[in-house]
Amino acid sequence: MDVDGSLAWRECGRGEPVVFLHGLGGSRTSWEPQLAGLSAGFRCVAWDMPGYGVSAPVEPLTFASIADSVARLLDAAGVERAHLVGESFGGMHALHTALRHPERVARLVLANTSPAFGIDGTDPDAWRAARLAPLDAGLTPADIAEDVLTSVAGPALGDGALAMRVAGFARIPAAGLRAAIECLPAHDVRERLGAVASPALVVAGELDAETPVGYSRILADGLQNAELIVLEGVGHLAVSEVPQTFNRLVRDFLNRGRGLGPSGPRWAI
Repeated sequence: MDVDGSLAWRECGRGEPVVFLHGLGGSRTSWEPQLAGLSAGFRCVAWDMPGYGVSAPVEPLTFASIADSVARLLDAAGVERAHLVGESFGGMHALHTALRHPERVARLVLANTSPAFGIDGTDPDAWRAARLAPLDAGLTPADIAEDVLTSVAGPALGDGALAMRVAGFARIPAAGLRAAIECLPAHDVRERLGAVASPALVVAGELDAETPVGYSRILADGLQNAELIVLEGVGHLAVSEVPQTFNRLVRDFLNRGRGLGPSGPRWAI
């Protein structure tokens, strides 16, 4: 683990830098299969976002302050430009970083994420209230981790992967989770997707009810240069449900940027 100022991250490997941005219920340890599987060819960096794990909070926590924190992470790690791999809430962070700091972003991998909150008509106040209720009742992130994760995962999530994700969720301070829940409904980049020049791989889960495939299609259609991959039988935690498949997709996509692999399909299922 490295700590520089207020940010903490884990890294391994050498090569082009790849920064992994976890979701609402994750932390830097949620990416262990990716760090293990991709570090042979890349410098893999997985952070604790501000207020999570042992990273200090930023106030207020907004998508702009999170994007600025990604840029601070790159500065602290001595990286000018990196590939960003984001899951769910972390995919939103990647998009905001690409818009706010485009010179720092090479390629994007956007997994189980969305171009905006509330596309299905979800009321933001009701959404916040439902997710804050356990914290208001005195429960900790560790108390709710397993129930939350199993409710969004597909059937491919094994016991070992679930245990790893539960441990990553348990590292979230209650105040950090609360701030993230308050922040998330402000996400909406639909009108700005065309300004993202970085090539993108959008990965969706066929069974994902949190960020359905239709959300990923909006992303892929709106971005300048994007491919969409839909994984059959996979829910909201593709990076953990099918880690070897996910790692292969990431490796192939990033290697194509170096001219090391064939061009991929625009749409694939």
